[in-house]
Amino acid sequence: MNDELASFSERHGYEPDAAEITVREDAPEALRVGLISLALRSGLSSDTIREVVCQVLLKRPDPNNWSKSNVDFEIANLIDDASWYRVYDVAEQLHRKLGPNQFAGYESPEAQRFEQGFNQLCREHGIGWKMENGGIFARGDEGFELAVQQAKQTMKDHGNNTAREELHEALQDISRRPKADVTGAIQHAMAALECVARDVGQTKETLGRAVKSLHLPSPLDATVGQLWGFSSNQGRHLLEGNEPDFDEAELVVGLAASLSVYILRKSKGPNS
Repeated sequence: MNDELASFSERHGYEPDAAEITVREDAPEALRVGLISLALRSGLSSDTIREVVCQVLLKRPDPNNWSKSNVDFEIANLIDDASWYRVYDVAEQLHRKLGPNQFAGYESPEAQRFEQGFNQLCREHGIGWKMENGGIFARGDEGFELAVQQAKQTMKDHGNNTAREELHEALQDISRRPKADVTGAIQHAMAALECVARDVGQTKETLGRAVKSLHLPSPLDATVGQLWGFSSNQGRHLLEGNEPDFDEAELVVGLAASLSVYILRKSKGPNS
């Protein structure tokens, strides 16, 4: 980041500890207010911000508001009244206004700064969302985030592209708004683990059987089998009134990611 644009805390590496995640299906006032402040600080004009907000909310800008103060007041009212998930839609569109994203091969410095500020807001206020390359995804605790990032990188390094794509789909499902697709997240997470097990074990069996060819130490081998059984019940053979909740889906995704890393590293030796 350009030191001339960085704040005191950014220049010297000070930041508060991440608050416990307590917000999922909501956009608290701190986020709504902070989002607009971030957009203004990043260089977007009030008129541009209003245009984005109105496009997302399918509202017509008030033609009687033309001064900056009136436009800012209109933006505040629109954001305050918006459904929680539309606030995150606005955040994504504001990021796109700030410059090309990963699909164009780079991000503008303003877009990067906006994303960093948005993520800081979420961490400070215990909000279970984050922005990556302009997209909003579900955020877990530090252990979950570390497991998922390690899994994505390890799968890429080992050429397990199908498994990596399944894990990506799991993250997409758990990040859906306004309601997460928890069964889809469980299915894709276990499909990622199954792809890894099949590749390492050189078998076409399902995970429940493929685990036997991995020669995992006990009781880890039994744990994988039990996770497969749980996921089959929760993600595939769902019983009426027994739907999994978000925490269960997050647990399965995190465990599948961690186990995938372990299996891939174990297959390549201690230095992989």
